[in-house]
Amino acid sequence: MAEQLDEVDFALAAYRTDGEWVVAELTHDHLEDVDVLASALRRFPGDAGTLGLVAIDEDFFVLVRVSGGSTRLLLSDVTAAEEWELAASVLEHLHLPDPEDDDEPEPAGEVGLLADLGVSAATMAELIDDEELYPDELLSEVARMVGFGELFDDVVGLTSA
Repeated sequence: MAEQLDEVDFALAAYRTDGEWVVAELTHDHLEDVDVLASALRRFPGDAGTLGLVAIDEDFFVLVRVSGGSTRLLLSDVTAAEEWELAASVLEHLHLPDPEDDDEPEPAGEVGLLADLGVSAATMAELIDDEELYPDELLSEVARMVGFGELFDDVVGLTSA
């Protein structure tokens, strides 16, 4: 697990408080599995829950949305579960089988996870299908659509468009 944590591109929490978005970095200790990550996200004072955005090895991302006792998930590529414990934890939490060797990359979980925040399921699916986008670029675009793009880009170190 420790070696895998070295491959984490970033892990962030995003939440609104008093109508303003706040973006905070999460420590690698929070990435052990979905339950630990969700528990860490619940500690933030979001008016309507908290989003977790994790990108790993420029390969895939995990979106987690917690509100009260609810945990909703989106994994950008099920095949990541073959090598990455956090991705495997997402599939376990979703009660999905482990990927087979010949499975194609596809998302798992709720593609419409952010529909109420302005990112429809169709838009999210289109972004995930864009093979030219790295996870950080995709999540930057999502953050922009939701309303915290500049904050996201500042924390991650991307140049805002």
